[in-house]
Amino acid sequence: MSDFPWLSVLVALPVAGAVLVSLIPREREKLVKQVALGVSVLVAVLAGIMAAGFDAGGPRFQFEERYWWIREFGIHWALGVDGVSLTLILLSVILVPLVILGSWGEADRSGGVDVPPKRSVKTYFALLLTLEATMVGVFAATDVFVFYVFFEALLIPMYFIIGSYGGAQRSYAAVKFLLYSLFGGLLMLVAVIWLYPLSAKPAAEGGLGQGTFLFTELAKLDIDPTTAKWLFLGFFIAFAIKAPMAPVHTWLPDAAQQSPAPALVLLVGVLDKVGTYGMLRFCLELFPGAARWATPVVIVFAVASIIYGAILAIGQVDMKRLIAYTSISHFGFIVLGIFAMTSQAQSGAALYMVNHGFATGALFLVVGFMIVRRRSARISDYGGMQKVAPVLAGSFLIAGLSSLSLPGLAPFVSEFLVIVGTYSRYQWAAIASVIAVVLAAIYILWMYQRTMGGPAVPAVEGLKDLSVREKWVIAPILAIIVAMGFFPQPVLHVINPSVNETLARVDQRDPAPDITGNAAENGARP
Repeated sequence: MSDFPWLSVLVALPVAGAVLVSLIPREREKLVKQVALGVSVLVAVLAGIMAAGFDAGGPRFQFEERYWWIREFGIHWALGVDGVSLTLILLSVILVPLVILGSWGEADRSGGVDVPPKRSVKTYFALLLTLEATMVGVFAATDVFVFYVFFEALLIPMYFIIGSYGGAQRSYAAVKFLLYSLFGGLLMLVAVIWLYPLSAKPAAEGGLGQGTFLFTELAKLDIDPTTAKWLFLGFFIAFAIKAPMAPVHTWLPDAAQQSPAPALVLLVGVLDKVGTYGMLRFCLELFPGAARWATPVVIVFAVASIIYGAILAIGQVDMKRLIAYTSISHFGFIVLGIFAMTSQAQSGAALYMVNHGFATGALFLVVGFMIVRRRSARISDYGGMQKVAPVLAGSFLIAGLSSLSLPGLAPFVSEFLVIVGTYSRYQWAAIASVIAVVLAAIYILWMYQRTMGGPAVPAVEGLKDLSVREKWVIAPILAIIVAMGFFPQPVLHVINPSVNETLARVDQRDPAPDITGNAAENGARP
């Protein structure tokens, strides 16, 4: 299996599918949807076959491919996966066919997406397939320059999805999303280019003797501490914007409010994970000393994001905007787990990336089904939905409870690991983050009560419950959320070796409690 170019195929197949979809006559909308769904299912099947051959106890990077791309600048088409990137790729390829199927309704020409009637349906599905290719590529890239290319390429299909298929303020939201991301991307580009001359230095000066962008080679560099700090900031700011963290988060609520709900599953569930994945992979492993230097400040910003996002979520009147603010809080937990630099916290953060993708994906899908029926995302326009659509209400409840990390559902395990792992080193941060757990119960249960509980308002009377197609969309995600809530060990078994490699690179060990019950560093650097 290792000789087959699995990852290149997983990148190329959605691109080929997007081209095929674009060649279908515009009036044959059903065929467009069938082809898009078929290609996405094939990608998911191939990814599953590849994942079955992954050996958690084997080499860190598997299914590696390495070909010269631009030899003069040391750039390779280099792909490979470890446990963390593999799980994120699987998250991506599972969600895409469900998003495509979820956009297949009969409510309007765009298949359940609230867009002007003249917008092209085939362009929408071609953009989704293109987005899938870039998502697989960004998580599989083991050449830093190739990673940057995919990092920026993600913006293109999502920009057009928001700008062409969003709400009334879609142009403003799309441009804001693009400008924030481009600003961060330019900072990272400077840092990426800076790495090349550093790697070209002789070994006696801390270089490799030849210019390269290969991640495994760059991790061997002995970079001057001052230079490393600047490089770290170039990468970190780009990832903080993408994540998003407060105070560089303001593009997300606007993008969420204006985007079509199915596309939000990928924007918040997958694309934003590129930020936290980049912190774990590149910030910590390429610049370990600078990461230790920045940790106290990052921890403060992470806790601020956790509490700030949760508080603002309570006051939202738009469901999509509310879920966006909850995600800012959840991403704060992920960043907290990454920079707590304990095995429990980092494993929890890596698992949280996956669990959040499914939990938030389920929420956005159900909200999308509601918007198709009521033509509104405002909470005040609903009430008593559980009386007229009990299956929809039940799905909304399970998705909402998973978002607030109810025990027995997937996010609980990851959030618990982050808090416990953080407490062993930063007790104040762990205690402060628990405040958001209480706030989560407020904004989720309050949203459910206002939309689903009470007597049915006249506007929702007569609305249909979930169709068979919509049940096929939401059921697999809910099943995964429940299964991973009770049995997360298979995913942790895949993630943990990569986390241990990262901690070793940053020269950190888990604190051990002393006889007084306080945490002792046990040889770890502060």
